[in-house]
Formats: sequence, structure tokens, C-alpha cells
Amino acid sequence: MASKEKRENIFSSYPIPKAVAALAVPSILSSIVNVIYNMADTYFVSLMKDTNATAAVSITMPVFLFFVAFGNIFGVGGSAYISRSMGEGKHQKVKKISAFSIFSSILSGVIVLALILIFIKPLINALGATNDAVYNYGYDYLKYIAIGGPMIVTSITASNLVRGEGGAKESMIGMMIGTITNIILDPIMILTLNMGVGGAAIATVIGNVASVVYYAIYLMKGNSILSCNPARFSVRDGIARNVIPIGIPAAINNILMSVSNIILNNFMEDYGAEAIAALGIAMKVNMLIVFVQMGIGIGIQPLIGYSFGAKNMERLKKTMRFTMLCTFVIGTVLTIIYFIFTPQIINLFNGEGNQLVTEYGVKILRGLNIAGPFIGILFTYNFAFQGMGKSIPSLILSLGRQGLIFLPFLIIMSKYVGFNGIVYAQSTADLACIILAIIMFSVIKSKIKKDPAYYPQKNNE
Repeated sequence: MASKEKRENIFSSYPIPKAVAALAVPSILSSIVNVIYNMADTYFVSLMKDTNATAAVSITMPVFLFFVAFGNIFGVGGSAYISRSMGEGKHQKVKKISAFSIFSSILSGVIVLALILIFIKPLINALGATNDAVYNYGYDYLKYIAIGGPMIVTSITASNLVRGEGGAKESMIGMMIGTITNIILDPIMILTLNMGVGGAAIATVIGNVASVVYYAIYLMKGNSILSCNPARFSVRDGIARNVIPIGIPAAINNILMSVSNIILNNFMEDYGAEAIAALGIAMKVNMLIVFVQMGIGIGIQPLIGYSFGAKNMERLKKTMRFTMLCTFVIGTVLTIIYFIFTPQIINLFNGEGNQLVTEYGVKILRGLNIAGPFIGILFTYNFAFQGMGKSIPSLILSLGRQGLIFLPFLIIMSKYVGFNGIVYAQSTADLACIILAIIMFSVIKSKIKKDPAYYPQKNNE
């Protein structure tokens, strides 16, 4: 494990390309692992050769995203505040921030668990179950995911907190442990033990438990400035006030992803279970492009936060410019690959060989890919806002991409363009949000320029 001093040197003295690589590469790998994590259940469930089972996993995905959302409230919010506090030299405060984030995530996971188990039946219908088979499969999957909810939330929170102190590699290792565990258990649970869709959910939960165990060992070894000691838990000294407002935009993004997925599933109901299954496959496959670029943005967030806390705006801006270039290149390459091999990619998860699922899936995936080269620019701005502690711009982007901008596009385009309108709504919203992000950052930058603390050299002119 890297020493505490070496991790902080990444923020303060590494050349920008080297610093971005040190933080972003493990974060990208973590994102790829996360994509594999999400794809594993769909792939092994598809081997059951039952479109209804695949559709059930697709419609219950939004619930998993709800747990991710709560993990991000305390994980992303805590990570951003930790990196800013490190930049300000407040290491003891970091221990309180991490303890608050970890124990708050456990409590929130328990609350969501209770709510889901109480309302599970109407929830599955609201998610878009098209028939009794999809409903029954969905029930089996959802009840186990709910039971494991506290571990899912805590795993996501801990991963973000470790990354926030500069432990990008350790954060990645924890996620990889969970993913490998899930992938090993999936075929055993689903196919060998004939547990079906419920087995996929159990494998996912056990994978998250394995990740939590790793992070707990990491924190207790003493090579981290973070703390999971209950005695350090506190909501005072501005901790809750600085963690939650920054975490909420990230959480809203996941919640709105859940809501938009539910709405998309309901829009797709008119086209049958095949369209819902195809949508689920395409969206999970598209996660590779989205999450890789998101991973770069997540990786640089602590660097942005540290630079902002240390009042080094030049390093902050250069980091953003270099990151955007990287996301554009990577996004373009992945988009080209996806466009060339779209049918083959969809059919990897179409175990039943349903031709209609393939046709729908190809159209949906290519529609989602339109914004592929540019989506990383949006994530760079959004995570920069979070790192700088600018909760309102981050909230606006989160509300816009999956809600206030996306939903009007979806409703209008589906009405006038039909199926293709549903397919292209997300890419259209993404491009609109990029323009909005550029405008908001320009306004913030102009305001910061008036503060001499961020441009000390100008005081001597």
C-alpha cells in the first residue's frame, strides 16, 4: 500500500498527466469492473434462455441504482470533503468525515431495505413487469438485493472515501474483489444450484460483502488517515453540512437514472418483453462507454478538490483540460468499436437468440452511443463542481441529464418520432447538458478570478 505522504504528493507535486494517470487509471479499471459487475448477472441469467428472466433483471436494475445513490451521498460527498480538507491541511477532520460517512451509509441502507420489503409487490408492478413470469422473476431478484442493501451502500461509500484520500489503487482492489466473487458465484448459484434469478441477486450481495470486508481491513491497518471508529462519528463542525449537499447531486443522478429507467421500461411496454429485454441489455452494455469516462472524472475529483482547497486554480484548470482530451479520445475509440460490432455485442447477452431482441438492441445501443465521444466532458465538469464544493451546478447537471432535460426530450421525441424518439432522447439530453456545463463553469471561473486568494500572483502586479 502507498504511504500517506506518497498519496498526498499525487495531489500536490506530481505533474498533471502523471497525477491524472495515478488517480484515473485505477478509477477507470474500477469502472470497468463495475460494468462487468452489472453485466455478469444479465449474461448468466441469459443462459437460462428465458427472455422473461432477462427482462426481470432489466426492470429491477433501478432498485440497485437506488442503493448506489445512497452510497454516493456519503461516498462522493465524503470523498470531495476529504480531499478539500487534505488540501487545507486538516487531517484530523478527515477522520471525523470518514466515520460520519461510513456509519450514515449503513443506517441509510437499513432504511431503504425496510421500505423495499414493505412495498415490494407494488414496486415490481411499477417497475414495468409485463406478465406474471417477469413479476415472479423480479420478486425473487429484488428481495435478495434488498436484504443485502446495507452492504451494497457501505461498499460504494467506502470505495469513494478510500479514493478521496488518494488510495485509488486500494479502492479498485476492493471493487475487484467484489466483482470476481460475484462472477465466480453467478454460474454456481444460477445454473449449478438452479437458483435462477434469485441466485444472481445472492451472488451480487455476497460480492459486496467481500468488498466491505476488504475496506474494513484496509482502514483498521493504520496506513490510512480515514477512520471507521464509531467514537469519531459526528455531524457537527460542518461535517454533515459539507458532505450531504455535495453527495446529493451524485445521488440524484443515480435516483434519476432509476426513475428514467422505470419510465423507459414503461414506454417500451408497448413493444413487448423483447423490447424491455433489449433495452436492459443495451443500457448495461453502454455502461462501458459511460462508466469508463465517468471513471476518469471520478478519478480526478480528489485532485480537483485538493487543488481548490489549496487555492491552486492553474493546476485545477490544467487538470480539467487534460482530462477532457483523454475522455474525448477514449470515448471516440469505444464508440467506433461499438458501432462496428453492435449486433455481436447485443447477442452476447441474448442467450435465447431472439431475433427481435437483437433488432431492438442494435437500434437502442447505437442511439445511446451518439453522445459517446463527448459524454466524458460532461462528467469532467460535474465532478469538478463536486470537488470544488459547488453543489448547485452539480445538482443542476444531475437533474438535467436524467430528469429536467432528459424527460421532456423523451416525452416529445417519443410522441413525434415513436420508437426512435425513445432511443435518441438520452444522447440529445447529454449534448444539451454539456453546453449547460460549459456555461456554468465559465460563470464560476469569472467569479473566482475576483478573489485574490486564488490568484496570489496578481496581488503583486
